[in-house]
Amino acid sequence: MALFGKKKEAQTESCCCGSVDAKSMDAAVTAQKEGASVKVLGSGCKKCNQLEENTKAALAQLGMDTAVDHVTDFAQIAAMGVMTTPALVVDGKVVVYGKVARTDEIVALLQKARG
Repeated sequence: MALFGKKKEAQTESCCCGSVDAKSMDAAVTAQKEGASVKVLGSGCKKCNQLEENTKAALAQLGMDTAVDHVTDFAQIAAMGVMTTPALVVDGKVVVYGKVARTDEIVALLQKARG
């Protein structure tokens, strides 16, 4: 039903703010589904970089040869349900968000997540 005689326009944007298009959302969903990975989510600020360094140190302590992917695309970060960065994702699950975890905390989280 048209309100005040105006026709309803088809929505072409996939986000209310208009800054996220369907292509970047598809990439975010694909990135989220990729398993067996360690990701740091954040804009690249000092705290995000510190979390990445701590994560690499924790992986080295455990002898794990896993690359750490630093995701800075806010569409991908939001698709993972993270609204507060920095965040750490292990095998597709968000294990830390909103703080810089210490190396020993990350070691414990990795051991728990990977068995």
